[in-house]
Amino acid sequence: MKFINTAFVFFQKLWSLKVISSVVLIFALASFTSKSDNDKPIEVDVCVYGGSSAGIIAAYTAKKLGKSVIVIEPGNYLGGLTAGGLGATDIGNKYAITGIGKNFYRRIGEYYNKFEQWTFEPHVADKVFADYIKEAQLDIKKNYRLVRVKKDGEWIKEIIIENSTNPKKKTNQVIKAKMFIDATYEGDWMAKSGVSYTVGRESNDQYGETFNGVQLSDYHQFPNNVDPYKIPGNPKSGLLWGISTDTLMPQGSGDNKVQAYNFRLALTHYNNNLITCTNPENYDTTHYELLL
Repeated sequence: MKFINTAFVFFQKLWSLKVISSVVLIFALASFTSKSDNDKPIEVDVCVYGGSSAGIIAAYTAKKLGKSVIVIEPGNYLGGLTAGGLGATDIGNKYAITGIGKNFYRRIGEYYNKFEQWTFEPHVADKVFADYIKEAQLDIKKNYRLVRVKKDGEWIKEIIIENSTNPKKKTNQVIKAKMFIDATYEGDWMAKSGVSYTVGRESNDQYGETFNGVQLSDYHQFPNNVDPYKIPGNPKSGLLWGISTDTLMPQGSGDNKVQAYNFRLALTHYNNNLITCTNPENYDTTHYELLL
């Protein structure tokens, strides 16, 4: 700052002598100022892309092992599905859960005054993740998404990210790391890194498996008495919303279909914690006939 002030006095004297113009003065002063923080790469041992539950725990583990870590989250919320509404854990044998996973469910249990808890409210999971973040003092950069990946041979050396909410401004930031982890649900980072991938369902034949591809099993099917037509028993009335006219492919065959995104909501029967459900814009009850 002292150097800049000295330079300013110097240019003021030149200005008083009418040696330089205002445009040149502004240009010269700009050349004395330091570059923005975005021009300086962030260098860490481990860079985690995606603040999902897996991303937070991976970063927490690395930091506890003495590594420098940064977490890049494209959105504004952390904890992924676990803190976003999926509070019913699909679990068979709970004794198979060990390590930090078990620690997570026991921390959830503490909130409910239990030894451990496998179903929970989203805000409780959010609190537990916040505790992990605080304990490890994790450096988290929200609302930043991947732009480019730079590699040296097969090794990722650095990535370039931009602000997700306002990418038009010059918000690009370079992240250099010894190890990169893609902890997102979509895997965009792996795709940009040149990792091969597939979209949809492989057939049983591709890898010699038995539960891939199209499945017409005895479970996860509608009962036999569900009528598919808008007017029951009348094919001319058309099919209900959500029913495809495509012919069902053979059992175990592959396709390029993927599961749809959807909302997982936590509901309550406690009046003091209740918010009345209201119809969203363009709500169409016929879209939910199959649910009925």
